[in-house]
Amino acid sequence: MYALITGASKGIGKAMAEELAARQYNLVLVARSAQELQNLAKELTQKYNINVLYYPADLSVPNVATQIRDWCVDNQLDISILINNAGYGLWGWFEKLTLDEQRNMMQLNMNAVVDITYLLLPILRATTTKTNQPAYIMNVASTAAYQAVPTLSLYAATKAFIVSFTRGLRFELQDSPVSVTCLSPGATDTNFADRAKMGEGLKATAEKYNMSPTEVAKIAINGMFNKDAEVVPGFINSLSVKMTYFSPKSLIEKIAAGIYIKHLEK
Repeated sequence: MYALITGASKGIGKAMAEELAARQYNLVLVARSAQELQNLAKELTQKYNINVLYYPADLSVPNVATQIRDWCVDNQLDISILINNAGYGLWGWFEKLTLDEQRNMMQLNMNAVVDITYLLLPILRATTTKTNQPAYIMNVASTAAYQAVPTLSLYAATKAFIVSFTRGLRFELQDSPVSVTCLSPGATDTNFADRAKMGEGLKATAEKYNMSPTEVAKIAINGMFNKDAEVVPGFINSLSVKMTYFSPKSLIEKIAAGIYIKHLEK
């Protein structure tokens, strides 16, 4: 059986690929860079003696999910795990960021997740029938999903969508052999800050609270196999999410604004 991971070449996606490889799962790695995927596939194959396939694809391009589904069907792959990890953020004033780049982020963070989940769900179901083993879907959101975040307004909204979509899908599939989990990491030592074009001051602040991708991946995979509804790695991250349920939204937004706008204005 195979685990298919999007955004698998770097950061948390790469760490989850290694975590599953160590547990002897065969892998299908999806990301934009063919060279990075090739290097990772070779490394994991040699280290863990598993089968690692890869499919270079830019999931921000519409209809790519259909191509991935067709490729899986053509190769008769039994997919038992789907991890939707691909995504990125944009930092700045909403009206100053270009509409095209914000649409691209929405396409990747939301539409691609919906598309690939919808198209691969029949494969996951078929695999459970064939093997009599459960299947798993894990969608990656963010701690930013639980409150509005000024200057990350649209990114936070896309991740709020993922939390809501994942929980709704989980309820729909509760009587099926397919378990659905939402992962919401906080600050992690990845290239997120660079991709979001954050300044050095904000990056330095985030680094004080960074978790390692390996640590996040281990917690995430354990939570997925435990069939948890939501996984928020790290005590501080978990506490911050819980606080959003008991504190006034205006207060939480003001705190977030105080962090992000301060660094933006510098």
